[in-house]
Amino acid sequence: MMKIGDGACAVSIETLYDDNHLWLQGWLRRRLGNAADAADAADLAHDTFVRLIAGTSPRQFNTAAEARGYLRTTAQNLCINLWRRQEIERAWLDTLASYPEQSYPSAERQAIVLEALEEISSMLYALPPKASRAFLLAVACQATDDQVAAELGVSSRMVRKYVAQAMLGCLKLRARQTAVELRQEYEG
Repeated sequence: MMKIGDGACAVSIETLYDDNHLWLQGWLRRRLGNAADAADAADLAHDTFVRLIAGTSPRQFNTAAEARGYLRTTAQNLCINLWRRQEIERAWLDTLASYPEQSYPSAERQAIVLEALEEISSMLYALPPKASRAFLLAVACQATDDQVAAELGVSSRMVRKYVAQAMLGCLKLRARQTAVELRQEYEG
């Protein structure tokens, strides 16, 4: 039996799950808004407990309220990730809709593009706000360093630093993808 915490305060994962899963699922349903999101609420509740179990350091909760606070915070972060993914998917579908249907990429290619967009979004979200904004203005909007600097209220040199920071994030994503592809080739 897996325990969270130690000593007299140790609570089994099973007990924590039994005591809080239905509450968390209800909280997520209310947070997500409508009945159509019941499956999302169930998935996010499950993912919240998976994160708790897979955590690198054991969690110790001194009270039931503390455990619920941790679960609610983790679930809230998962909601934010879900909403970001949904926003990216809507933007992708809107972009596709602007082209003739016969020019759409295959379903597999669409899934790959969507996954890449989500990874880039997560990488940009992890950057300081000015760095991600500078990258988007410079790369996606093709603004000059001076234009980006004026928009952000920083120097052109700082813009180059911000863009370099984001490009490093992109390179790390690419390196991770290359490692996955090499591993698949080796195992295949």
